[in-house]
Amino acid sequence: MSVQQDVSPVPSPAERVSTPVDGVEVLGALSPSRAGDFLTCPLLYRFRTVDRLPEPPSPDQVRGTVVHKVLEDLFDLPAADRTPAQAEAMLEPAWERLREESPDVAAMLGEDGPEVAAWLASCRTVLERYFTLEDPQRLEPAERELYVESLLDSKLLLRGFVDRVDVAPDGSIRIVDYKTGRSPAAGFEARALFQMKFYALVVWRTRGIVPAVLQLVYLGNGEILRYRPDEQDLLATERKVEAIWQAIRSAEESGDWRPRRSRLCDWCQHRSLCPEFGGTPPPLSDAQPDAQPTA
Repeated sequence: MSVQQDVSPVPSPAERVSTPVDGVEVLGALSPSRAGDFLTCPLLYRFRTVDRLPEPPSPDQVRGTVVHKVLEDLFDLPAADRTPAQAEAMLEPAWERLREESPDVAAMLGEDGPEVAAWLASCRTVLERYFTLEDPQRLEPAERELYVESLLDSKLLLRGFVDRVDVAPDGSIRIVDYKTGRSPAAGFEARALFQMKFYALVVWRTRGIVPAVLQLVYLGNGEILRYRPDEQDLLATERKVEAIWQAIRSAEESGDWRPRRSRLCDWCQHRSLCPEFGGTPPPLSDAQPDAQPTA
């Protein structure tokens, strides 16, 4: 099976609702995904955000998209109907809608053959595991797939999409993010928690409330990671975000987008262009970095 390689970059859904980056009132925008890219490898950030190189979707990425959609739509139903059987019934329609909207996704797995059947079975397994971790019949999320943004004093716009926001009767907030992969090994939770602290910072800056709980739901192996932030955590996160942005601006001005080799290189779709693996990056364009959040 061949994989389509000429996938055009997909505009971020945030562009429809985000405060525009005008270079004066708003100097730039950053999401936790793009900040994470830069921390992982500055050259990866350049490839994705400056060059906007196409990246064909992977089965794991598409599984995440489809499962997220089913879990989002599940809460549109009356509480009594939020059952494993109902979630399974919603899976194939969600997959069909995605295939219609994104032909490159259909090309990834081909037509309705054994590979599609096995992939759908893996989606069912992930959805079944969700019900062992939470009871959606007992939850009434305040918001789902919530777009959030906050403009810092430095004129850097922080933005992104939060999977779910729960609000308790006393007003305390829980931020929930679904991960269809496995939980990180002990000692490697920092990147995942950075994403959640980033969202917590934006919520704090916009609502004046420090979220009580940050919750990562790992559907790949059925674990939940919870963290209780405080103001000092979020102030430290703000300083870290500002430092990342300054490093991005320095790289832009110098043109030095240095690769950082790690185990994550094994999954990078741009290895053929990376000097660490004998490749040559494309010439730099005049594009300005304006990081787009991903769902």
